[in-house]
Amino acid sequence: MRFLPTRVHGIIDYLWGLALLSTPWLFGFADVAAAKWTAVAFGLGAILYSAVTAYELGLLKLLPMPLHLILDGLAGLALAASPFLFGFADRVYWPHVLFGLFSVAASLTTDLEPVLPTGRREPA
Repeated sequence: MRFLPTRVHGIIDYLWGLALLSTPWLFGFADVAAAKWTAVAFGLGAILYSAVTAYELGLLKLLPMPLHLILDGLAGLALAASPFLFGFADRVYWPHVLFGLFSVAASLTTDLEPVLPTGRREPA
């Protein structure tokens, strides 16, 4: 069931990216290089592809919303698996797993079409 408006998803995208970027220092794992750079790369990546998404908060509006949501889902799965794939699960894993699963959930619950200022849906 898709109930999350794309405008709200856009706000979450930028906040999620910034929050993920800050986790190495907020949660004290900046000394674990693989964990830190994974969080930084996924956080920056989310901000960058949000900026080029064709939704209300996109700056360049190049990436269709359905493709954005596919990227969210795949990136979320990869982020959640990253502590185990990159070998840092013995030091830190909860931020990566939780941020990753949140991204998957958002990808499955967000509307596929942005709403235009007229109130009509933009075709995907």
